[in-house]
Amino acid sequence: MNNCIVIIPTYNEIENIESIIRAVLSQHKVFHVLIVDDNSPDHTADKVRLLQTEFEGRLFLENRKQKSGLGTAYVHGFKWALAHNYEFIFEMDADFSHNPNDLEKLYNACHFGDADLAIGSRYVTGVNVVNWPLSRVLMSYFASVYVRMITGMMIHDATAGFVCYKRSVLEKINLDKIKFVGYAFQIEMKYRTFCNKFNIAEVPIIFTDRTKGQSKMSNSIIVEAVFGVISLRLKKIVNRL
Repeated sequence: MNNCIVIIPTYNEIENIESIIRAVLSQHKVFHVLIVDDNSPDHTADKVRLLQTEFEGRLFLENRKQKSGLGTAYVHGFKWALAHNYEFIFEMDADFSHNPNDLEKLYNACHFGDADLAIGSRYVTGVNVVNWPLSRVLMSYFASVYVRMITGMMIHDATAGFVCYKRSVLEKINLDKIKFVGYAFQIEMKYRTFCNKFNIAEVPIIFTDRTKGQSKMSNSIIVEAVFGVISLRLKKIVNRL
């Protein structure tokens, strides 16, 4: 059985979904794909079902009843992947902001290197972002600076959503205690990994903003991330993380 699963959460990604699935499944390294769709009105899930007939045994779909947030989608996917005995579990966006060709770099960092969590990092070797306005780059970059100051994690890209976990990390983390749903979810997962003494490595990638579909960024997601970091640190201090 293949030991690598790429989890891709979707909501209204009909313009990207077929292309991203084909790109991941055409890699030299064999990956499986799990789509976690939040009942997209544009029928993203229906397109995935059609593709499943072509990629039987490699493409899977979990169709949730409503839009419930990025964090809960990934937790759903993590539990599914653990139940199906995958050893390397990836997070990836559907919009090609993450290059499928970089999946093997993350895998190598965990399988051949000493990483328990490999992060596809936009900032570990400078600023490697394409097609973002300067304001968005600065917000993202300084968000990671803020996270380092509060948490003590020496990670350059704390909000990165392109990662590979070893199974042992997700087994150790109590997934039912994950509370955040936006970009704070990405920070929370990294911080829980860090607090459990796992090795974290950053692998340089180039991040390219989506050209199709709409971004899911909102003010509430930003607020959650700002105050969520402080909440995580306080919970760690009082031993309630």
